[in-house]
Amino acid sequence: MENQGALAGIRVLELGQLIAGPFCGQLLGDMGAEVIKIESPGKGDPMRDWGHGEAKLWWEVVARNKKSVTANLRIEEGQQLVRDLVPSADILIENFKPGTMEKWGLGPDVLHAINPRLIIVRVSGYGQTGPYSGRAGFGGIGEAMGGWRAIVGDPDRPPSRMGVSIGDSLAATYGCMGALAALHARERTGKGQVIDSSLYEAVLQVMESLVPEYMVTGHVRQRTGSVLEGVAPSNVYPCSDGEFLIGGNQDAVFARLCTAMGEPELASDPRYATHVARGGNQKELDERIAAWTATHTIGEVEALMIAHSVPAGRIFRAADMLADPHFAARETLVDVEHPQWGRFKMQNAFPRLSDTPSAVRSRAPLTPGQDNEAVYGELLGLTSEALAGLRTRQAI
Repeated sequence: MENQGALAGIRVLELGQLIAGPFCGQLLGDMGAEVIKIESPGKGDPMRDWGHGEAKLWWEVVARNKKSVTANLRIEEGQQLVRDLVPSADILIENFKPGTMEKWGLGPDVLHAINPRLIIVRVSGYGQTGPYSGRAGFGGIGEAMGGWRAIVGDPDRPPSRMGVSIGDSLAATYGCMGALAALHARERTGKGQVIDSSLYEAVLQVMESLVPEYMVTGHVRQRTGSVLEGVAPSNVYPCSDGEFLIGGNQDAVFARLCTAMGEPELASDPRYATHVARGGNQKELDERIAAWTATHTIGEVEALMIAHSVPAGRIFRAADMLADPHFAARETLVDVEHPQWGRFKMQNAFPRLSDTPSAVRSRAPLTPGQDNEAVYGELLGLTSEALAGLRTRQAI
């Protein structure tokens, strides 16, 4: 029998849209949960239109391993469909502005009255409480408030974006972690609970010692471009045919880097012999290493770093990932077949579980509501005639 994943038998209702809520659903679906995505009738989740060029492939990643049903949450009949699905659900995910679910008659009090074991994951910009809770908040705003944007980019430029929706992804990941913890707690208590995952707090969680450093020492972290201030050498260095990342900042590793460069004496040079000394002379050390890497190709530097056990690596782009033997050996990318776009690869499901592996088991729903008959028929016993009536009344 095909392994169904660690969360096989867990049913998830996903009411969110765009990134944070759906990414939480993607993670749970990858681990084997049955994810029923509830989309608005008609165009469905706006993520269906996100991407570059004609092929909107972001949807294919974030909506994999999901079923799609439609329900108009702005009218009573659509709201009732959700309430009718709740008794059979283990987890419900939503990422609307706080108060929206309550306005629709789908707040936690209502849902827990129907199913006390339900775990409700609520992802929002500022959380469900506090003076900012009613504000609209996207991932970038959470990144700014959580401290991320202030320290990303070059010091002579405005704060930079990460390049991916990191705030949304972090909040979704913590929402998923909360759901798994709540599932475990439910085994003891028999009760579900609410997981309140805010974008700004999810970002703050990865800000290391930024706040206590400021309180105790007055230090304010700044944008430092490609380096981590005071940690050297750790940078992207120019080669004759491109760029290469070297992380040689630990004492023993730095000594091996010096040997690889043909300058073993640098490891005992007072300017570079300790972590503090290298941090204080970071600029001149980086310039020295860059002068050496510039005389070699990426392949030559990479071979030397491997031979001397120095952490280092190429700057990967999609084409590099597709050609890389390690990606291939670990099946880091997996093939997906699409009726319009043919066969293409996307990231596999991570992390790897030895006995109940996560996987991409099904591609994203092609159209909103493609599983209406199967889900509403099986779970709610609705007939084709009843579904036709719901469509006529624009409830689905």
